[in-house]
Amino acid sequence: MTLIAVTKTFPASAVLDVLADGQRDFGENYLQEAVDKIVTVAATLEDWRSTSRSDAAVLEPVWHFIGPIQSNKTRAIATRFDWVHSVDRLKIAERLSTQRDPDRDPLNVLIEVNLDREATKSGVAPVDVAALAHAIAGLPRLRLRGLMTVPAPRTGHAAQRAVFAELRVLAERLRSDGLPCEHLSMGMSADLEAAIAEGATMVRVGTAIFGVRPATMKKESP
Repeated sequence: MTLIAVTKTFPASAVLDVLADGQRDFGENYLQEAVDKIVTVAATLEDWRSTSRSDAAVLEPVWHFIGPIQSNKTRAIATRFDWVHSVDRLKIAERLSTQRDPDRDPLNVLIEVNLDREATKSGVAPVDVAALAHAIAGLPRLRLRGLMTVPAPRTGHAAQRAVFAELRVLAERLRSDGLPCEHLSMGMSADLEAAIAEGATMVRVGTAIFGVRPATMKKESP
């Protein structure tokens, strides 16, 4: 299982601190903040390597974009990130495919599923997952890897498990259709135990690692 340290609103210094302790996977929700952080972290690691810091040779972060994706920001995501967890439209997938450097490894893609059908959240409806998955699997420079969800908060372990079980079943159906769907990105600080019990391969944790977040930043403009 992969632990993704969600670093939104935390500075690059927080990333570097846990990176030096062995954490490798980092999740970002806000693109401009993420790009600034990625650049700063890369420059700092280069400085560490130039000064022969003993652990610098093994420090290489893996960046996951986990926030909603706007069409005008796909190029930066395709360029800067290793994983994208929040693809919910074929148009977005097609842009990521076109804009990914062909000399790089394919961009790892997860489909975000809106299990609760919440109008205020992104994500494809469960009934539309299979069609989108088949379409993405045929695009060049993308690698379909699985599903992601951010369900509405639930009280109690059983209720939390029930919603995560829905995502697991969807993934099983995709695999039975011959699609690559080995990863389930689900579970955060408040419900990760239930997610793991239902087969999560990636959990996204922020406050449990870094503590209380700094003041929430304003959402990025379209």
